[in-house]
Amino acid sequence: MSASPLLNALERHLALGRVPMHMPGHKGIASPLDRMGDLLRLDTTEIPDTDSLYEASGPIAEAMERASALYGTERTLFSAGGCSLCIQTMLRLAVPQGGKIVAGRTIHRAAVNAMALLDIIPAWVLPRPDAGEGLPGRIHPQDIEAALCANPDACAVYVTTPDYYGVLSDIRGISEVCRAHGVPLLVDNAHGAHLKFACPGAHPLERGASITCDSAHKTLPVMTGGAWLHIAQDAYCAEAPSAMALFGSTSPSYPILVSLDLCRAWLEEEGEAAFSSLTKKVDDVRRHALSLGMRLPLGEWDPVRITLGTAPLGLTGQEAAQRLRQQGVEPEYADGMHVVLIPSPFNPDEDFLRLKAALSALPDGRPPLPKAGKVTSLPAVAASPRQALLAPGERIPIAESVGRIAAEASCPCPPGVPVVAPGEYIDEQSAKILKSYGICEIKVIK
Repeated sequence: MSASPLLNALERHLALGRVPMHMPGHKGIASPLDRMGDLLRLDTTEIPDTDSLYEASGPIAEAMERASALYGTERTLFSAGGCSLCIQTMLRLAVPQGGKIVAGRTIHRAAVNAMALLDIIPAWVLPRPDAGEGLPGRIHPQDIEAALCANPDACAVYVTTPDYYGVLSDIRGISEVCRAHGVPLLVDNAHGAHLKFACPGAHPLERGASITCDSAHKTLPVMTGGAWLHIAQDAYCAEAPSAMALFGSTSPSYPILVSLDLCRAWLEEEGEAAFSSLTKKVDDVRRHALSLGMRLPLGEWDPVRITLGTAPLGLTGQEAAQRLRQQGVEPEYADGMHVVLIPSPFNPDEDFLRLKAALSALPDGRPPLPKAGKVTSLPAVAASPRQALLAPGERIPIAESVGRIAAEASCPCPPGVPVVAPGEYIDEQSAKILKSYGICEIKVIK
């Protein structure tokens, strides 16, 4: 058989034996998925015995009902197309004919693209920089209130929490504002599927969200691409499957669907205990990092996310990540000031010992790094996201982009705060920030 470059690359990486401090949550060893055995035998299609995802009335329907009962929702749908499919679905449900929504600027590009396709106009709300140096910060209820008052035609509010760094916004306060204005609250909870078990009461559904999307594979024992769409308001339940079918593949992956169901069963039996144990291990790593001079986010954040500010050590996050790899630890992400690690209950104790040893090797007496640039204002708007995204475009160097109109969301992802969104003018501040993130080109309208 001829060579397989992708398989060969995966096997080479696995042979390095690095500690997987990154998604997916199963870490390749999760016991709930052992029952799946040879995945090829489960890789089937929608036939009478196996049900149909978007017209579920048999075993898939029962599996989704059990997930709904676990999370306390009116309805829960399975997605084999990741959280991106769930984001598209909830926007379609809340704004089916297009229109305006109030949206936090800490947003995934999948949401920006979905808005463009659905002809949704965002009224942006910037996060307040209250989580620490170099972090995007939180969306505040007062700013959502101001945006809704300034945009009385807004049909919904859309926020992302936790963000990639694990920072949590005040969903309870934002949901109260939404109820007062009679609009639904949509929450991209891609990184928080585990919060119900790691921090009871912290899941957006428990704090008043109308619809959430949970990317289960990020932190739970689910195959990559597995996600849940949780609906708390009955008004959206009936149309949800057809809304998802509008964007989703008609050939969903059964192994992914099975992994979602097995994860639900595991959460029922072991979830709270497993995440209680993980929280203690993460707390120990955080204390160790603080003792070495690193920074942690301020305020409320995910109790099992490890986000370490390395700038006080004189190291960029990228430099710290490379050193961790040399010490046998593979992080999830690194930027100019932070390194992000995503442990799960399936990292054994020795993984955390190796991580602490690797962190101990980071300090080398360098002076702290200077503060980084950040988005402080919104660019001027020249066209709607739909007009810009679908218009003829061209890719040009960032150095030549000032004054042009962006034809795509351009942002370092993570953290996912668009420096410019489709239809916005690229100004000098935006070009400078994009360049600082290593983004050299951008698509603009011709």
